[in-house]
Amino acid sequence: MTTFAVSPQAVLRKVVRRTARLVEGPAARLLPLDASDLLKGALRKARVREVEDSAFLEGLGRLVRSLEEEARLNLFGRIAVREDIMRLLANRFRVEQDRRRDPAIAEEEIRRPIFITGLPRSGSTLLHGLLAQDPANRVPQTWEMLDPSPCPRRETYERDKRIRKTERELRWLDRLVPEFRKIHAVGARLPEECVILLAHSFVSSQFCSMYVVPSYQRWVEEQDLVPAYRLHRRFLQHLQRHCRGERWVLKAPAHLATLRELFQVYPDASIIMTHREPLEVLGSEASLHTVLRRAFSDAIDPKAVGREVSELTAKEMRIGLAARDDGCAPSDQFFDLLYPDLVRDPIGAVRAIYAQFDLAFTPAAEAGMRRYLTTNPKDEHGSHDYSLAQFGLDLEEERHRYEDYRARFLSDSSLR
Repeated sequence: MTTFAVSPQAVLRKVVRRTARLVEGPAARLLPLDASDLLKGALRKARVREVEDSAFLEGLGRLVRSLEEEARLNLFGRIAVREDIMRLLANRFRVEQDRRRDPAIAEEEIRRPIFITGLPRSGSTLLHGLLAQDPANRVPQTWEMLDPSPCPRRETYERDKRIRKTERELRWLDRLVPEFRKIHAVGARLPEECVILLAHSFVSSQFCSMYVVPSYQRWVEEQDLVPAYRLHRRFLQHLQRHCRGERWVLKAPAHLATLRELFQVYPDASIIMTHREPLEVLGSEASLHTVLRRAFSDAIDPKAVGREVSELTAKEMRIGLAARDDGCAPSDQFFDLLYPDLVRDPIGAVRAIYAQFDLAFTPAAEAGMRRYLTTNPKDEHGSHDYSLAQFGLDLEEERHRYEDYRARFLSDSSLR
């Protein structure tokens, strides 16, 4: 018997991509990206008549222009980004409407949130998953960030109908981009990066991970992100209205470049900064960006992605460390965690974090974390293979680019 080693997912992906190439020109005409049309569609979707806060309009316009002029979207990319933008807008409008109907949402206090940030691919997902096992910690799950309205409720949190809806949507991602699961675990009920919340401001680096939008990226880097973090806080108030924890635990490498703005909105925040050898990080991050972007465009150059990732990562690290050194917050609000230490002794790393921030490490928290480590083995969905060379990155050049960072954090025996 002859068999063919071709998965249904691979066939579906090829069909979508070949169709996209055939209709790329017509698709641009049939599915144009127009900010006004997207706005009208989102208002209909949210069933609201008018925009309460129009601060997002400039970012929306710049993003849409960059997508149309630079991203070279295929058919699937056009469909996906239209739906994504309308969803973000509709979420924003619904949350505003909920806030008008229930003024008590605005009275919710966000106390001593913990933010995990640092180099990408440096253990933040593992750490976030561990901390999510502490009953005192509140983490944002994927489903509630993608579909936040109405406010989640404690009594139905585990069986909310939006969970199943989000699972169906994520299955499409798995079918079209099966490689992504090897790089980053996805699931409706998994804790996820809170850049999803920041994306609702349309001043966010999330779009730059998924699409080639250099002019929009440059504009974002020039903006004051305090308003985006204020919106981020409003979303947290919304999510915890009927479903609180003692503290939020949030994570995203993108917070590194915006520590000044973050502390203006969350002055009592604690920051866990994760560290790893940059030469181990860059190929993995470039691979993630390449895999994501190839789902939406057939014109992705891995070497261009590699250069972009390396330069941006180094820049964000410089900005973040400068903010820290300039005293954007007291030193005791930071905790530095090396990736080898986290991998070697995860429970010990968590104990040290709790001691630094004067938090109770309860038996229930420890038991939950140990179960999590047992049930979530590394490379559960297959190994993620990559190299610097496939992304055009020179070993010695990258070693030199990050030598100050390496000397400060990776050569200090006091951190080990």
